[in-house]
Amino acid sequence: MSSTDPASVQPAEQRHTALDAVHRALGATMTDFAGWDMPLRYGSERDEHHAVRTRAGLFDLSHMGEITVAGPQAAALLDFALVGNIGAVKAGRARYTMICRADGGILDDLIVYRLAETEFMVVANASNAQVVLDALTERAGAFDAEVRDDRDAYALIAVQGPESPGILAALTDADLDGLKYYAGLPGTVAGVPALIARTGYTGEDGFELFVRPEHAVELWQALTKAGEGVGLIPCGLSCRDTLRLEAGMPLYGHELSTSLTPFDAGLGRVVKFDKDGDFVGRTALEAAAGRAAEQPPRVLVGLVAEGRRVPRAGYAVVAGGEVIGEVTSGAPSPTLGRPIAMAYVDAAHAAPGTAGVGVDIRGSHEPYEVVALPFYKRRK
Repeated sequence: MSSTDPASVQPAEQRHTALDAVHRALGATMTDFAGWDMPLRYGSERDEHHAVRTRAGLFDLSHMGEITVAGPQAAALLDFALVGNIGAVKAGRARYTMICRADGGILDDLIVYRLAETEFMVVANASNAQVVLDALTERAGAFDAEVRDDRDAYALIAVQGPESPGILAALTDADLDGLKYYAGLPGTVAGVPALIARTGYTGEDGFELFVRPEHAVELWQALTKAGEGVGLIPCGLSCRDTLRLEAGMPLYGHELSTSLTPFDAGLGRVVKFDKDGDFVGRTALEAAAGRAAEQPPRVLVGLVAEGRRVPRAGYAVVAGGEVIGEVTSGAPSPTLGRPIAMAYVDAAHAAPGTAGVGVDIRGSHEPYEVVALPFYKRRK
């Protein structure tokens, strides 16, 4: 779950993270993303990608949208506002979930951290942060809970890759060995107070560190120094996109949108009908679940090119001269060495190995192999 597509709409006034000067000193190529000036790459996108897969990469994710929900009825509010069973999440754990409209359309996918019994942090995609904040605020009316915009209260730094536990262990006495995937604990890293979360958007083991903006530069420099001996390098949004694509992770605006319900996106498992009480979108989502059971919607699949031409979002997927689907994300895969794509295709053509499937690339039907997602899965 995360925003990495630089083509998002941005407000007129550009925002800068607390690490802006660091990125420029490192020679980063910067790009507009959802109103933020963010590092796209520092050098070679391929080198940054391989560093995360084989060693470690350091990311500035301070553009993400942190929203605090706190108060006696915070859990009840989130159970009503979101599709997941947030009240069942234990303190110190996190949950991937979604916020939907009343008609079941996906407003955003989220990670919710339960910081304490009555305090949660909702992390929204940068391009949807205001939409999520407005929706939560509107849905909070009947609950004894506060919804607070904390986007300016946090900088977010991620260290991702197989060397990341060792790098972080050199800077903290927090129990990293006991920190499970999708869990977080308060601690200090290089003397800086942080929420240390074992989450990420790369398909690798790694950590996301939520700190106060005034501590961001100090923490970035300490992580950089700790990672010198094991090949840690700074990484931009471009390689983050190819990493999440290889890992089969959806991106809002590509695989997810208001025109799709979680069931249309193949993510119906995040909708918890068995939780107590009503929630926004329940009726529409029950109908969507019924439709999906009777007539499977298009299925999100992986496509691997037989040639070298790269598919892009919006390109038609074809078979037998007919359009059978649409590419949602596509890029060259540094790990596979071939172009790959995610696409929604008709259920009849969704089985791995289905013959005769291609992508219409500027009028030429290029052959592609249908594969199960993800394209890449790390060794445990």
